Amino acid sequence: MNILQINSSARAAASESTRLADAIVARLRAQHPEAHVVVRDLAAAPLPSLDEAALQALFTPAPQRSAEQAARVAVDDAVIAEIQAADAVVLGVPMYNFGVPVQLKNWIDAVARAGVTFRYTESGPEGLLGGKTVYAALTRGGRHRDTATDSQVPYLKTVLGFLGLTDLRFVYAEGLALGAEAAARGLADAQREIAAAVDEA
Repeated sequence: MNILQINSSARAAASESTRLADAIVARLRAQHPEAHVVVRDLAAAPLPSLDEAALQALFTPAPQRSAEQAARVAVDDAVIAEIQAADAVVLGVPMYNFGVPVQLKNWIDAVARAGVTFRYTESGPEGLLGGKTVYAALTRGGRHRDTATDSQVPYLKTVLGFLGLTDLRFVYAEGLALGAEAAARGLADAQREIAAAVDEA
C-alpha cells in the first residue's frame, strides 16, 4: 500500500489537523505494516499558485517550453505523480474563514490537469484517479458539520469527485476554540471517527 499524506495547516507542529492526519496514517500502517508513506507538508514547502505564467507553461507544448516553463510544469508533475501512485490519500484540513487553506487549494490546482487526472468525453467529464480512498481530517474552531456554514465538505466532494476520487471519508474535530472541555470532546470524537473510517476499509 502507498499512502500519501497532505498536511495543509499553517501551524506546523501545533496543528490539530496534522495530528489527526498522523493518527489516520498510523492506523492505516497498523493494518498494512508494509505500507510506504509519502508526506507532503504544504506549509513547510508551499506550492506556487496558479497564475498566468503557470497557465502559459501548461498550455505550451512540452517541446516548445522555455526552461522556466518546464521547471514550473515539473512542480505540478511531481504532485500528480504522488497522487497517481497512492492507494490512500490522507488530508489534514483545518477550516480557515469557512474554507480550505490556500495551501490545499494550490495543491488541488496542481493535481487537477485535463488529460492527466481528468478528461472530457462525449458523455461528460471523467475522473482518472479512481480506485483510491481519501481520508480528510477536518478541524474547526466552531461547529459547522451538516450546516450551511460548512463549505469545505461540499467543495471537497465536488472537486475530488471530479477527479474520480469518490471513496471519501471525513473525520470531524469541532468546537476546538470553544473551551478546553469542548476541544477535548471534539478531539475524542475525531479519534473514534478515525477508527470507524479506517476499519471500514
